[in-house]
Amino acid sequence: MQHTIYDWLGHTWVALRAEGRPQLDVTSQTNDIFQRLDAELSRSALSLDHTMRTRLWARTREGRDKGSRVRALLLTGLARSASSSFIAPDYFDSDAEVAVELWAMQPAQPGAGKTLVEYDPPIVPLRYLSCESALVLSGVTSVLPTLADQVGEILVAIEGTLAQAGAAWGDVVKLSCHLHRSQSLEELRSLLAGLALGAHRERECGFVDGYSTPGKLVEVEVSGRLPV
Repeated sequence: MQHTIYDWLGHTWVALRAEGRPQLDVTSQTNDIFQRLDAELSRSALSLDHTMRTRLWARTREGRDKGSRVRALLLTGLARSASSSFIAPDYFDSDAEVAVELWAMQPAQPGAGKTLVEYDPPIVPLRYLSCESALVLSGVTSVLPTLADQVGEILVAIEGTLAQAGAAWGDVVKLSCHLHRSQSLEELRSLLAGLALGAHRERECGFVDGYSTPGKLVEVEVSGRLPV
């Protein structure tokens, strides 16, 4: 278990990372991971209800699908979060089949809750959530033929979600891309170059081998600050 506490967006955040226990099957590994994450959050007087974002990692598509189903069953109600999932065998340090990254936030005002916004019609991932000034979007993907086509569709979708939340690209503070290993990082950078994220905004990119559906080439996550 990796446990990091840091200040961001005017709040205290806890970032956790845990890999499954290899002696268990995928479903049991995922259940056990979330039990351990919840126990670790309690050390900071938090719980799964404070979860803002999760990423689920798996070695195989079968592992991704099974792990994602368990996550959806466990993170309900206030524990719902922005989410994404990836197939990436090279991510693992152990023989585990599944791993989870989780970010939780301590509200500045005791008792402040999250606002959860679904897609219409609802699907497994949230469209976005907010808590006080923090705004967190689930990962967005596309199945159009080329990387350029997919990025174009993804950016339009994200812009629409930001507008629905009362925000814009200038309110984005972090843009995280998970690019398929077959694709060009230079092309992705070129496709994102025109985004007006404002000064001192973070952009990051990692590589993966698959997503929830074959044909996807990139997944984009956005975090921001709601305008005052």
